[in-house]
Amino acid sequence: MRRPPAPLRSARWFAADDMRGFAHRQRMQQMGLRREDVLGRPIVAIVNTWSDLSPCHAHLRERAEAVKRGVLMAGGMPFELPAMSLGEVMVKPTTMLYRNFLAMEVEELLRSLPVDGAVLLGGCDKTTPGLLMGAISMGLPALFCPAGPMLNDRHRGKAVGAGTHTRMFWDEYQAGHLGQDEWVRLESRMTRSPGTCNTMGTASTMTAIAEALGLAPTGSTSIPAMDAAHPRMAADCGARIVTMIAEGLTPQRLLTRGAFLNAAAVQMALGGSTNAAVHILALAGRAGVPLSLADLDAVARRVPVLANVFPSGDRLMEDFYYAGGLPALMNRLREQLSLGELTAAGCTLGEALQGLEAGDDDVIRPLARPVSPHGALAVLGGNLAPNGAVIKPSAASAGLLRHRGPARVFDGQPEMLAAMADPSLEVDEHTVLVLRNAGPVGAPGMPEWGGLPIPKKLLQAGVRDMVRISDARMSGTHYGTCVLHVSPESAVGGPLALVRNGDIIELDVAARRLHLDVDAAELERRRAAWSPPAPAYARGYVRLYQQHVTQAHQGCDLDFLQGTAPTPEPAIF
Repeated sequence: MRRPPAPLRSARWFAADDMRGFAHRQRMQQMGLRREDVLGRPIVAIVNTWSDLSPCHAHLRERAEAVKRGVLMAGGMPFELPAMSLGEVMVKPTTMLYRNFLAMEVEELLRSLPVDGAVLLGGCDKTTPGLLMGAISMGLPALFCPAGPMLNDRHRGKAVGAGTHTRMFWDEYQAGHLGQDEWVRLESRMTRSPGTCNTMGTASTMTAIAEALGLAPTGSTSIPAMDAAHPRMAADCGARIVTMIAEGLTPQRLLTRGAFLNAAAVQMALGGSTNAAVHILALAGRAGVPLSLADLDAVARRVPVLANVFPSGDRLMEDFYYAGGLPALMNRLREQLSLGELTAAGCTLGEALQGLEAGDDDVIRPLARPVSPHGALAVLGGNLAPNGAVIKPSAASAGLLRHRGPARVFDGQPEMLAAMADPSLEVDEHTVLVLRNAGPVGAPGMPEWGGLPIPKKLLQAGVRDMVRISDARMSGTHYGTCVLHVSPESAVGGPLALVRNGDIIELDVAARRLHLDVDAAELERRRAAWSPPAPAYARGYVRLYQQHVTQAHQGCDLDFLQGTAPTPEPAIF
């Protein structure tokens, strides 16, 4: 039975026959609009994270025009609202510091203005969770319009992608296997167009999670940014949000525990970024859906990596799109999914996937022939990570998934980077590199420092991977045997703060164990001598962040933004 049209929230601003209603309509006409443009028509916010300093989003001004076209053709009235742009490469010290800022901005933009629903334009790593977190908390109909991946490049006859190959080429350059001229040529060629990283980094992982949750159109998230299908998809988003407003189809109707477990299955089958472990927990926290690291680990144990895309595979996002994209991958996973979940299209997931099969069995593998025998995520416990840590086994070295070695500890990023170039650094291929004070409070913001570099002297000796442990994150485009998100972090007194050079650390991924081989009495003596680092910021947003951010196993949200407690609508005076 079809629902009657939902009442328009914007009518509180525009419909009243009083001085306030007069003033609101008057100001719209000041901008050249007609009275009837805002009376009785759904008002759609196009929340745009475009910026001149965000190459991933360089095309989103044009896509906003396509969304507007769709809104107008469907009978709505669109308004573009700029929001903080979190271009991953340019924003320092880390976009993760500002994910919650964007979420707060989106929520308050939508609350404070006469808006009935929103189309969310983004795609670069933290913009997707930030936009979605704010929209979930606000509770209006919302549809995510993904930026799309950049185009492929080729080097020496092989596909080359942003991020993953940058690290590979840098290691070869430092080892003396890549010349200066070739290094400079790669700089100008590897990123050929606007759009997000074309590997299965955090950007493509998170947009795929948005689609799996039902918050983005089916098949939208792998369309290349420069493909002609992309502006058509944006126009479809504009048209669809008008209908969603009429249907009252809010995120709360879509985001069930089943939807989140679907998203987790997609993350694993994609060989997705470890960053998703933080973001999906934060999204679930905003939706009031119980979800834990243990849930993610349980999904990871049963869902293999099927997407043959860097860094777990050898293809790129453009190839994934041609092979059928996310709908084709999800069809391969049908037995692992809850197909009755509602999507933004107004139909169930099972209905949305009907007939969308894979067109290339090498890019989107059958269940019987996965890309990797190791999963995309493993959640570790043990005395070094009482609340959990994560690793991406499919992007790690198989021979290091069980390892025992002495620790070499670094108390911060500058110290570590300086040591990496030191030929006298006392390390070998068995050493376990440890970086601390890189978590949400300690860094602050939990930067992507977890892909610790290999010491230069070992690179020159042919070493390309080592066990590395930190309370930081790692770029989804990177690879290696890196243990991340150690919780609680060192800056709040987690066991990582107590590790000393030479301590033996044991990693056993199959047993989900991360153990510091130091007896409990000695650890207590070290704890008694430990004191927390002084806060680096005395004012501003970062100070607020350090005081209220939760730990990695809780999603690194601000504690006062979690949950579903309602916020009153603004009074219209």
